[in-house]
Amino acid sequence: MSLIRYKQLDVFAARMGGGNLLGVVIDAAGWTDDQMQRFAHWTNLVETTFLLPPTDPQASYRVRIFTPTREIAFAGHPTVGSAHAALDAGLITPDAHGIVRQECGAGTLPILVEGTGAARDIFVQAPKARVLPSAGHGEEHLGHILQGITPGALPPAFVEGGRRWWVAEFASEAQLRAWKPDHGAIGALARASDSLGLCVFARSGAGLVVRALPAGVGIVEDPASGAANGLIAAYIAHAEPDGPLANGYEVSQGREVGHDARLLVRIDGDIVWVGGHTNTVIDGHVFWTGGHP
Repeated sequence: MSLIRYKQLDVFAARMGGGNLLGVVIDAAGWTDDQMQRFAHWTNLVETTFLLPPTDPQASYRVRIFTPTREIAFAGHPTVGSAHAALDAGLITPDAHGIVRQECGAGTLPILVEGTGAARDIFVQAPKARVLPSAGHGEEHLGHILQGITPGALPPAFVEGGRRWWVAEFASEAQLRAWKPDHGAIGALARASDSLGLCVFARSGAGLVVRALPAGVGIVEDPASGAANGLIAAYIAHAEPDGPLANGYEVSQGREVGHDARLLVRIDGDIVWVGGHTNTVIDGHVFWTGGHP
């Protein structure tokens, strides 16, 4: 196989190395499903993405997203990072409104590009979300997980928007940052509710501190999750349409696992944009034949 362009990125970073890692294969048009999955297993990153020509005539490009074990339809930081890589590689150009359109397993999603170069922020419009009835979805596990926690203003909720999460508000940032979650119980909650797991948040100044615990896909704690923050924002917009966070806010995530991510959330009615800054850390090429790692 010939040399293929490859980038390794730092997505949603407040400082270099503080965000969520992503591998991006720039031109994967000749790769088979098996080669993509084996490469994603080899990189051993939370997600690796593969850029392809679009099949939707309205899309600027297409992306496929793989964890080390399977393909997934949508995730926030792979979406933002893939757009960053496609822009840097010269594959796409935003329209007059700063929009590019990314085709993925969840459909064709608008991506908003603001600024250029080191000052560029990229936002994805999160899939529409809704609050689901919680009965019968493992809420008894949630009660055990949150035992001893002082709740915040909003009650826990079961939210769906592309993917399912439980979300819960803590009364204080200090309590959230010091919390030692029961990951086994969160895994049981994820299995009982067919969800990714639990997101917890606390208010901090004019924004939020967030921790995302996607035990449903075998991840202990996600350092920066665009999809999870999209669902939290949709829940806040639904529950507090006239509240102080109703138009958007800034998120701190990942310090509890040695990262320092900064995500930007904008809310316009029922439309939620989640974005932030991406750093290119590795820019090179790969050889890949699809053999066993």
